[in-house]
Amino acid sequence: MIFAEHASLEEKLRILSDAAKYDVACTSSGVSRQGKDGYIGNSSAAGICHSFSADGRCISLLKILFTNECIYNCKYCINRVTNDVPRATFTPEEVCQLTMEFYRRNYIEGLFLSSGIIQSADHTMELICQTLHDLRTIHRFHGYIHCKAIPGASPELVEMAGWYADRMSVNMELPTADGLRQLAPNKDRRQILTPMRQIQSGMEESREALGMKGGNRSAYWHTSRRLGRSMPDGISQRSEAPRLKALNREESHVGKVAVVPGGKAANAECAFSKRADRSGGVYKNAESDRSGAVMQDHLLQKRSDAALQQQSSGIPAQQSAVPKREASSLVLPDTAAGLTQWRRHDTGRGFVPAGQSTQMVIGAAGESDYEIMTVSEALYQRFDLKRVFYSAFINVNQDAALPALESGPPLRREHRLYQADFLLRYYGFEADELLSPSRPNFNVFLDPKCDWALGHMELFPVEINTADYDTLLRVPGIGVKSASRIIKARRTGSLDYRHLKKMGVVLKRAIYFITCNGRMMYDFLKVEEDFITRRLVGEEKALQQSYEQDQIHYQQLSLFDFMT
Repeated sequence: MIFAEHASLEEKLRILSDAAKYDVACTSSGVSRQGKDGYIGNSSAAGICHSFSADGRCISLLKILFTNECIYNCKYCINRVTNDVPRATFTPEEVCQLTMEFYRRNYIEGLFLSSGIIQSADHTMELICQTLHDLRTIHRFHGYIHCKAIPGASPELVEMAGWYADRMSVNMELPTADGLRQLAPNKDRRQILTPMRQIQSGMEESREALGMKGGNRSAYWHTSRRLGRSMPDGISQRSEAPRLKALNREESHVGKVAVVPGGKAANAECAFSKRADRSGGVYKNAESDRSGAVMQDHLLQKRSDAALQQQSSGIPAQQSAVPKREASSLVLPDTAAGLTQWRRHDTGRGFVPAGQSTQMVIGAAGESDYEIMTVSEALYQRFDLKRVFYSAFINVNQDAALPALESGPPLRREHRLYQADFLLRYYGFEADELLSPSRPNFNVFLDPKCDWALGHMELFPVEINTADYDTLLRVPGIGVKSASRIIKARRTGSLDYRHLKKMGVVLKRAIYFITCNGRMMYDFLKVEEDFITRRLVGEEKALQQSYEQDQIHYQQLSLFDFMT
């Protein structure tokens, strides 16, 4: 290792900002907090890290590692212990200084803080907690903060970070437990899922006491509720329910934790309470009946048949969504300890009010898209995650255990996974509808929604003027906003294709799957899988040639071919 022991702050920033570029789980969507007297900054409910907000603003955050030193030897990671790369470590005060100075100059609107593991998980988490404490209490920073929870750190430290951060994340690293054992031998799935369960339980407890101020729900939770599916509320996971509202009313600012350079509490009164139970729970997702159009009836019948088959085989309904070896790796005990530090912090912000997220490296361990999506679905169902981020594997280390990527990182595959992830969170799809063990990977030529529609042509075309909301969401080219606009506009009259275009429907995809007043947009359109596939692939010129080469059918030459 090349240690930058006497590096300047600028040199440390260069090293540690570059080392953080592989972590993609850095959006701030989910929390909105106005400025406060005596504090610096606010938090806008919009994606940052060089993203665009709803009003068109480009906003960014300071994205750094606290340290790129690491005691682990993950084979896919540039910062693994065996790599000879420049190493640097910030001090808590240096991170605070950078954040405040960048914010005052209007360079950033928040902080994304991750880290390698220095000395131990607890020591690293103590340094992160000290940094967040100083930012919030000494520098009075009121802006957005996203920090990583270090797997294996004590629950008390994870909870302390949750009181200061807006969002937290625990990286899953790899989708499968087998891949984790092979490529990240120092980590295990239980170390990763335990803080996830603790954060989920704490968020629910915060919401219960503070209402929306305590944090908002995930998109997957709202979609499941709309469709009548049962979702975890976090209450059943706690071993006991503290008197939250009473604690919030009485002395919420008494005995605040003061973290000193060693990372320990300043006095006995502020000392950490007993260690929280490192445990979690499993939820069973029982989907209720859907009524309405033919599409819902078709899907319900398909799922009912699957459920009967599962019951006859003795497999629980919830675990059927995940391959057996992955379902077992996501199982934790049924209870998790509640929050223990209500009196020690300013609870007005809530506990992790912007929710938690995670990240998975895609393509490093040979997992299929089906395995990835079933794990993501299980995480949404059981841990109420806001987002699962997918990072295409980039081979930065020369290791025999890593795959050789001749065509470069699987960026198109990453894109398809993100598209499918949105279908899970906003459109009500399930992983088993999009893929199956017999068809484990997405079609690289078509987006997952179009691919699903082409496999269910018996459900199309859909009549725009009569279809219900959930049916409209399954039509390619119709999104959440445009489906809502269609439902509202139908109250005042019949719709045609001109209206749909103004509402934001992507007609170049939708016209193959819809009718308006019983008529398709053009007479030459055919409701045939091959015809529609070729038309859809033709929209992406880069893919058209590749697709046509893949679809060539060789035939016997005939002297009479020119006559036909």
